Amino acid sequence: MSNEQTVYIRFFGDVNNVTVPKLINIVQEKFNAGIRKFVILISSRGGNVFYGLSAYNFLKGIPAEIIMHNFGSVDSTAGIIYCAGDKRYSVPEGRFLIHPVTWTYVGTVSVPEDQMEENVKSLKQDTENIANIIAKNSVKSKNEVLEDMRNRTNLNPEQAREYGLVHEIKNDLIPDDATIFQVD
Repeated sequence: MSNEQTVYIRFFGDVNNVTVPKLINIVQEKFNAGIRKFVILISSRGGNVFYGLSAYNFLKGIPAEIIMHNFGSVDSTAGIIYCAGDKRYSVPEGRFLIHPVTWTYVGTVSVPEDQMEENVKSLKQDTENIANIIAKNSVKSKNEVLEDMRNRTNLNPEQAREYGLVHEIKNDLIPDDATIFQVD
């Protein structure tokens, strides 16, 4: 494979401990083979902040061109991954959701005070990290992003373009002869 080739990856699922390592492994394998351009077609409800931040930092940190294309919804933590794109596109019918970070307890859980304090600190740090990433990759300030997170902001592609998240709205996802790697 030459440096001129492009790898197309479809990320269609939640941001979690299965999908993000699969995404990173595909990119790393193809990068090691000489590929320096990746198009990630993304539609996701979001998911785990840890994995979203890890994917963002990995994709931002490799010396390759990363193109993101929302082909449905980029919600919640998926927005962090989307922000890793050097170029960011959306289909005309796409959607973006920016909302606060939450902590989920399963079942009947007893949490001691010090653990609860640690959880609150983690939530605050995750919120700061997400707001910084979105602000860095849009025309909004960190405080504006924090307010939009509190307000559970939904953006259509035109609004996301005005926000600075989307660079171009277009339907064309891939060329006829492209091979797509799947992450779902």
